[in-house]
Amino acid sequence: MKKSILFLAFVSMLVLASCNCAKNQKSSNALFSSTWELDYISGPRIAFDGLFPDNKPQITFETNGKASGTSSCNGFSTTFTRTENTIKIEEPGAMTMRYCEGGGEQVFLQTMKKVNKYAISSDGKLNLMIDDVPFMRFKPVTKK
Repeated sequence: MKKSILFLAFVSMLVLASCNCAKNQKSSNALFSSTWELDYISGPRIAFDGLFPDNKPQITFETNGKASGTSSCNGFSTTFTRTENTIKIEEPGAMTMRYCEGGGEQVFLQTMKKVNKYAISSDGKLNLMIDDVPFMRFKPVTKK
């Protein structure tokens, strides 16, 4: 009786662990599945549309640890490292140098450097977080 209970507990733990791995794998694959467009940023006291009057920032993550996008007016490329739900996005190495209105570019870039976790929500949005607090939310956009 004792052995069967232990065996049942062991099998249950394996099933739960495999479900968690599948969830992490699904979330990981979702990170690479599209280009992400910013639709919320926490912190600044300026309205979102005031920060990004013309274009919203976008980012695309590649499986090789590279990321690229726009900061709303300037293009950038960078690298990132990730394990399970943690992520570290490096400061962009190459950027175009256009003048940007609204002041959102610096807010976006500074917040990206502070991010240390990510999650894909049930409605398919990417949340970049500082610890467990979402600071940036992105919606998927169709790759062109």
